[in-house]
Amino acid sequence: QVQLVESGGGLVQAGGSLRLSCVASGLSVRSYAMGWFRQAPGKEREFVSTVSWSGGYTYYADSVKGRFTISRDNAKNMVYLQMNSLKPEDTAVYYCSATSRYNGASRYPKDYDYWGQGTQVTVSS
Repeated sequence: QVQLVESGGGLVQAGGSLRLSCVASGLSVRSYAMGWFRQAPGKEREFVSTVSWSGGYTYYADSVKGRFTISRDNAKNMVYLQMNSLKPEDTAVYYCSATSRYNGASRYPKDYDYWGQGTQVTVSS
């Protein structure tokens, strides 16, 4: 059974940092492109970032570019999202996802096969 479990969310002041982690079980992340998405109350799930199988290709939403960094450790079966200079508009539930169909090239939730339960990130002003 495939499981993705996120951690690292919490409450932080604007300008602060958080590091999200996602650990996978039941699959080897080295065979999957991994992504991070987020969903704020009353809004649709939106793309944040994705990283290719090898980690050599990364892609970011314009809203987080220059502030967030995605990385992966295939040996540990983990993916990370370093979030710096956080803003109140970054407040959302953040989800880890995996796809075997698109090697780090998709920003659409429908293209991802597996999802975690999410971790809440709240940024106060």
